[in-house]
Amino acid sequence: MAKGPRGFRGAPAGGGMNQYMQQAQKLQRDMEKAQEDIAAMTCEGTAGGQVVRAVMDGQHRLVELAIDPAAVDADDVEMLQDLIMVAVNAARDKLEEASNERMSQVTGGRGLPFGL
Repeated sequence: MAKGPRGFRGAPAGGGMNQYMQQAQKLQRDMEKAQEDIAAMTCEGTAGGQVVRAVMDGQHRLVELAIDPAAVDADDVEMLQDLIMVAVNAARDKLEEASNERMSQVTGGRGLPFGL
């Protein structure tokens, strides 16, 4: 027995397209909220037993860098440079992980833009 006409991707013709549009609009609002949440977050990375601490914001800007004076040795500047790089990279990695986790909450773990 033949069924009625089918619309986009097998959805019932007529009202089904409205549902897809509403879902897409909700997803867009949720994505915008997630992007705002990510922009507002900060992540911290440390190195050398917290001798160097770096804080990065959701826009990948270094917003704070703290260095314990005990880590400053004029004869070993390279060690301090390495500690700073490790702390900044750790903050960036944590930010990426937190950003991905937040976006995954919106997308249900599926990729976008066409993972709906």
